[in-house]
Amino acid sequence: MKGGDHSVVRLSKKERQKRLILSLEEEPFLKDEEMADRYGVSIQTIRLDRMELGVPELRERIKMMAKQNFDHVRSLYPEEVIGQVTDLKLGRSGISILEIRVEHVFARNEIARGHHLFAQANSLAVAVVDAELALTATAGIRFLRPVHLGEKCIAKANVMKETDHRTQVDVQTTVEGETVFQGVFDVYKEDR
Repeated sequence: MKGGDHSVVRLSKKERQKRLILSLEEEPFLKDEEMADRYGVSIQTIRLDRMELGVPELRERIKMMAKQNFDHVRSLYPEEVIGQVTDLKLGRSGISILEIRVEHVFARNEIARGHHLFAQANSLAVAVVDAELALTATAGIRFLRPVHLGEKCIAKANVMKETDHRTQVDVQTTVEGETVFQGVFDVYKEDR
């Protein structure tokens, strides 16, 4: 088992599939590899379990969630948001996913360059603002730990406070449930 920091008790197929469904309800963006590691089985076994249960692969789950939970971004073109937006409720909240690839990291140590994490959070903060024009006025940010090649960053934005021309958005980015980035964005907004 990867990591080797905890042992896995073999589950019956029925119990494993039950836990698989519960895991995906809590963490819909789990990869097959992560589930295989979690349950101590092969990736192929997880794929067979998913097929048997009618659970689509990760890419399809992301697309399905995006269609179900998506208001249309008003302040940006969708392709201007860094990461894959999977949930967007204008004026309230949003979620995006950014998988760290080679072009996001320093070659020497495979650690993500901070501006990519900032860009994901900042563009999501701007995207949740329900206005035609939205620009970041100020931001208070903290990087809590390095993010490595291959890790999946899930940014969640929540609108905290609104006035006529300002919206304060809190963004938390996590990797496997651990917070890696925090930001509070003060966004200027205007309807033209």
